This record gives sequence, C-alpha cells and structure tokens, in this order.
Amino acid sequence: MRLDKWLWQARFFKSRTLSARKITAGHIKVNRRKVEKPSCSVSTGDVLTFVQSNRVRIIRIEALGHRRGSVIEAHALFTDLASSKESR
Repeated sequence: MRLDKWLWQARFFKSRTLSARKITAGHIKVNRRKVEKPSCSVSTGDVLTFVQSNRVRIIRIEALGHRRGSVIEAHALFTDLASSKESR
C-alpha cells in the first residue's frame, strides 16, 4: 500500500495531500530510512518515524486498511511504540 494513503487511513493527516507533502519534504522515515516519495510501499511490520504536533511518533504498522474508517478502526492499524517506551 502507498505510504501517503496508509497515513491518511490511519488518521495521522486530514488528507492524502497533507501526508504526501510531509513525505515529499523528507520528514518521514520507514524502517530508519528517509523516504521522499508518497508512492513508497509499506506493509505490516514496517516502522514509521515522524514528528507530529511537537511529538516524535514511532509507529509499527499492524494492518493495511481498506478504507478510512472511524478512529477505533484507525487505531487497529498501528501500534504506537513511542508511548510504550515512555511508560518504561
């Protein structure tokens, strides 16, 4: 699945255009590698690193969505690794 589409479906950005801009600017890493193409393919198990609202997000993709659903459906698509590190 395309990275920009997955970020939009997981509700990290309000539109695919915004997610594509963030990717094109080089602000998102997939498995520790900087990505600059919104069409970059992602799959389950990939780890994304990016800054959102002055907070570093480290996300592991758990599932690929079929549509942009509710917030509950979106949270099922990923595991937030940064919050688990903060709790340790």
